[in-house]
Amino acid sequence: MLNDLIAVVLAGGEGKRLNPLTQDRAKPAVPFAGQYRIIDFTLSNCLNSHIRKIIVLTQYKSGSASRHLAAGWSIFNPELGEFIYEIPPQMRVGEKWYQGTADAIYQNLYSLDVIKPKSVLILAGDHIYKMDYGKMLAFHEANNAALTISAITVDKTEAAGLGILEVDESQRVIGFQEKPKDPKSIPDRPDKAYASMGIYIFDFALMKELLEADAANPNSSHDFGNDIIPTLYPKARVFAYPFGSDSDKRDAGYWRDVGTIDAFWEANINLAGVDPDFNLYDQKWPLRTYQSQMPPAKFVFANVREERVGRALDSLVCNGVIVSGGLVENSVLSPGVRVNSFAQIHESILMHNVEIGRKARIRKTIIDKGVHIPPNTEIGYDLEKDRQRFPVSPGGVVIVPKGTTF
Repeated sequence: MLNDLIAVVLAGGEGKRLNPLTQDRAKPAVPFAGQYRIIDFTLSNCLNSHIRKIIVLTQYKSGSASRHLAAGWSIFNPELGEFIYEIPPQMRVGEKWYQGTADAIYQNLYSLDVIKPKSVLILAGDHIYKMDYGKMLAFHEANNAALTISAITVDKTEAAGLGILEVDESQRVIGFQEKPKDPKSIPDRPDKAYASMGIYIFDFALMKELLEADAANPNSSHDFGNDIIPTLYPKARVFAYPFGSDSDKRDAGYWRDVGTIDAFWEANINLAGVDPDFNLYDQKWPLRTYQSQMPPAKFVFANVREERVGRALDSLVCNGVIVSGGLVENSVLSPGVRVNSFAQIHESILMHNVEIGRKARIRKTIIDKGVHIPPNTEIGYDLEKDRQRFPVSPGGVVIVPKGTTF
């Protein structure tokens, strides 16, 4: 079945709520967990699901994503029918950028027609989770479905911004609400709702027909949730695939949209903890990325007074990091970071090649790539003072953007 399926990853999102981390890159290209990019988790799912025909649709500020895909994901063999193609907007059907998720696929029907798959797996490139898409495809085939939607159980308080599904006892969709003000609850679970994850499997021929009709509708917003699903489920076999039901692993139900600064910070810091919700170290589900050739992490000094001993506790520390006499706690240190003597880092995310000067104190802060923090600087201890220089999230996370000078 997988030989007749192609995965299409939507990776062109602006990620406005992640600004300023997205001021120079699209959301899927934002670094995550030290050495990864957000898109690596979706692509690793494809690889671990034995899906080797992948198209990545980019759009906004795609340079960073393009470089990352070329460096880290050029691993497929075209001679064996494998590929990963990045496709920016082609303007084949007009002069507009993608108007919605359905329009993004519609504008690239030409590329899919050349391949002629039986089924199309549509994915978002900006979520953190693990999933075997092959099991979802088997569910799709077993139910003779026209469309299968991966669905997750969420708290009703979180459901207003999602597509909410109603299903019968066979998991067939019998109702759908897109971002409802009053989401419908799961029967017998009044505090929970059943939400679409934006992961779809379509029969290609039907999808093409639906998208062509949608493109000709001037009143459509050209979005799967707003326009395609509501018209399809009453007359065709649309099923909801229960996410996490096919695995007994602890993180089987883990799914995060790290679309805000606070959600992004929280997910990273959780990974650095003693008992994280998501397992980066599962050797049966490897996570692939591009890693530059760098030396091992290093911690000095040992034979000096205690406050100058290089330490990193409950933290993720990547290659090329040097903790030169500083203290790091509950933090993420990306490749090439340097923490100098007597510096203190707490609950912070330091991206590639950040340098922290001597005796600096950093708390609950995200510092983007290449920023050098001068000695004796304090960030995260006086938010009113920090707001005069940097963006601060509603949850009190300070962001030091790329290119910041002191």
